[in-house]
Amino acid sequence: MKKNHLAIITTLLIAVVTLYSCRKENPVPVRPEVTWEYIETYDLIELNHILNVELADFLVGSTMQASDFQGQFSVPEYPVKLYRVTYPTLVPELGIRTVASGLVAIPDNGLDSMPLISYQHGTVMLKTACPSNPDSSLETRLMIAQFASRGYIVIGPDFIGLGVSDQPHADFVRLTTEQACIDMLSATDKVLKEQKIRKGPLFLHGWSQGGWATLTLLRKLETMNLRVTAASTACATADFFAIMDCWINNPQPDDSPILPAIISNCLFAYEHYYQLNGLSSSAIRPGFYKPSTDLYNWNMDFITYLTKTTTHVSDLLQPDFISSGNTGSTPFWQNLEQAQAYRWRCQTPLRMYYGETDAFVPLYLSTLPAAYQNQLGCNTMAISAGAIADHSAAYIYSLVHAKPWFDELLRK
Repeated sequence: MKKNHLAIITTLLIAVVTLYSCRKENPVPVRPEVTWEYIETYDLIELNHILNVELADFLVGSTMQASDFQGQFSVPEYPVKLYRVTYPTLVPELGIRTVASGLVAIPDNGLDSMPLISYQHGTVMLKTACPSNPDSSLETRLMIAQFASRGYIVIGPDFIGLGVSDQPHADFVRLTTEQACIDMLSATDKVLKEQKIRKGPLFLHGWSQGGWATLTLLRKLETMNLRVTAASTACATADFFAIMDCWINNPQPDDSPILPAIISNCLFAYEHYYQLNGLSSSAIRPGFYKPSTDLYNWNMDFITYLTKTTTHVSDLLQPDFISSGNTGSTPFWQNLEQAQAYRWRCQTPLRMYYGETDAFVPLYLSTLPAAYQNQLGCNTMAISAGAIADHSAAYIYSLVHAKPWFDELLRK
């Protein structure tokens, strides 16, 4: 299993480090501080290539193959125009203003009104592997091919620290992530107005860390009384406090080798955004501190990081930090507890897809958020992608099955 995980990581990194050349027009101001620029158009040939050749690339090393999903994707109907958006946003934890970026993918179908889906991406180990650089983000390209080519406007906010952002990566930093997503929606409104396109019903989808971001965004939108027609997630890390505690204290033989990097990045993010001075140096063993710092600051690629650190979470962390997770009473754990994204009464129809062999999100924690919501009488379902579905396969399964559900709701 570990070789498979390394194969996935290596393949994806090779794909995303290849920077792309794209056709651009001059940036067009939509309002002060909000700009957009045309990237390119994905024609039907490219969209079909994504759903065939690139789907197979995405599933290299997975427990499932592209053939397992043969004929299940929607056949692309429209070319898709891609735009990179830059917009102002806020870092609530620090009270500072900054700039973020994201993607707007518009079906080239001549319609003046279309439904919109906001996609929140998974964890990445490269600053440019985000929605605003779609040729460096396979997961985003698959979203475009499945949804935008069939008439949905697809938007994808880059989380703070990615894309054009000059801030440190805000890994699992709740308020900043929510704000970037909310402001991306507002920036999209301005872009669509310039295109003379009206925004139809709003949907949400997200994978892995993006599943967590989708849930916390959904909660925020509901508190603002902004209607979401439906939302779905794949392998959502809804309770990252519990997931990290599980990785540390109950390791499994097939744990992904990327887990130490995810934890160290989260530690550095919380040190910065919650001003927990000295957190990362007190948590990470001295021999691994420098490469962990370099990885977080984008000064080291993940493959090099692996050669200089460890694939075992317990080896990365110092004993006192591990012990602090037993009660969760330190500022780090308290802030991480506040980042949970499922303990509210959800008003929106929600489907949460998961894989039963996911090496990132333990099975119990994959189903816990839906079970919690069900106890409150909410319209939430946990849906298994299958007994052999891993983290990547469950994402593909979610794309195949969320779209017809969204389509059905549009017809009501």
